[in-house]
Amino acid sequence: MTPLVLLPGMMCDARLYAPQIAAFSGTRTVHCAPIGGHDSMAALADAVLAHAPPRFALAGLSMGGIVAMEIMATAPERVERLALLDTNPRAELPEMQARRAPQMARVAAGELREVMRDEMKPNYLADGPGRQAVLDLCMDMALDLGPDVFARQSLALRDRPDRQETLRGVRVPTLILCGREDRLCPVERHELMHVLIPDSKLEIVEGAGHLPVLENPAATNTALARWLDA
Repeated sequence: MTPLVLLPGMMCDARLYAPQIAAFSGTRTVHCAPIGGHDSMAALADAVLAHAPPRFALAGLSMGGIVAMEIMATAPERVERLALLDTNPRAELPEMQARRAPQMARVAAGELREVMRDEMKPNYLADGPGRQAVLDLCMDMALDLGPDVFARQSLALRDRPDRQETLRGVRVPTLILCGREDRLCPVERHELMHVLIPDSKLEIVEGAGHLPVLENPAATNTALARWLDA
């Protein structure tokens, strides 16, 4: 079985993918690679590749998807299949770039919890009975990763290149997946990636926002299983 490499979103770790690790680790090797050690997408991609198997299936959510696109730009021969979840192929808009420095300043001053609570977490999820538990997990992951990771990831996101042309060249089985109610990376962004990547599969997960891997793991895992077997 092809090993599966999972790349988490900003201020998330392997706990983001707990339902997927449980579902797939019985039949294949599953790696969840940290993406907090560097402040550029190129360096983050190099770090993932340095520890990944020679060939692997690659799935990334949000910032993890952006790192996955960087890997496709630098070492596409290593990737047997690609899944891009709740992510964005475009460079960061100037208005978003302008928000990074004040956020980093607040976090450096000891306000990581407040920044996550006020500016980031409210945009994550769809309404539903499990929403608070997922929000609490997101806060735990962010606080465990800490302010230095926040700063490095913020810089990598701020300065990232546009990867739309990279996606035009993808020729491996590709899944494009997002939550129906994702406000950070909306459905139309995924429709764009579906058009850019020839023969890709687009899946929209109902009852989920930015984190369908946790909000609706059953539907997400079904889509991922189809992709892994394609």
